[in-house]
Amino acid sequence: MSLSLPIIVVILLLLVMSSIRVLKEYERGVMFTLGRFTGVKGPGVRLVLPVIQQMRKVELRTIVLNVPKQDVISRDNVSVKVSAVVYFRIVDPEKAILQVIDPWEATSQLAQTTLRSVSGQHEMDEMLAQRDKLNAAIQQILDANTAAWGMKVTNVEIKDIDLDETMIRAMARQANSCQANPRRCNCAICRRLPTSPAKRVRQSCFRYPSI
Repeated sequence: MSLSLPIIVVILLLLVMSSIRVLKEYERGVMFTLGRFTGVKGPGVRLVLPVIQQMRKVELRTIVLNVPKQDVISRDNVSVKVSAVVYFRIVDPEKAILQVIDPWEATSQLAQTTLRSVSGQHEMDEMLAQRDKLNAAIQQILDANTAAWGMKVTNVEIKDIDLDETMIRAMARQANSCQANPRRCNCAICRRLPTSPAKRVRQSCFRYPSI
């Protein structure tokens, strides 16, 4: 009897200690009781009954997601590689846990497909000169599609737009050709600018360096 009492006390202390959870200010706890969702807990000390209850922690801080370079064919058939960065955060912990297995991976995959889709709808010149327009379009699509997962996409920024090496060399050759015969220049780039031949060369082809 004298030995069993200390053992019982130790077991009770271990159970109490294992049931205590501390949530930071930027965390929320999604509670499950016997497998059923029973609410979201805010920051502070929380009691979780062993075996009966489980708690999944969710961070509310902004997450920075790097979207790797994607192969894109622009509307004027130029092959480019486009990368971006997405800023998002969880605004509804319940949906983030119940509606999607991995919200970060889901957002990453969606961001990659959206980046390819939106970029492919624009010409190369638009992609280079109107990044803000592309950023806003990508953000709007991502925000609308991730709302069901409890996410909020706060910002999207296109990082790099890289031309294929063979395309750069082709443009360099075309620039040299336009420079040699500016009045006879009839390349696709120059045709889009309704100005004099000499000015067209300066505004378009000359911006691509010779290689």
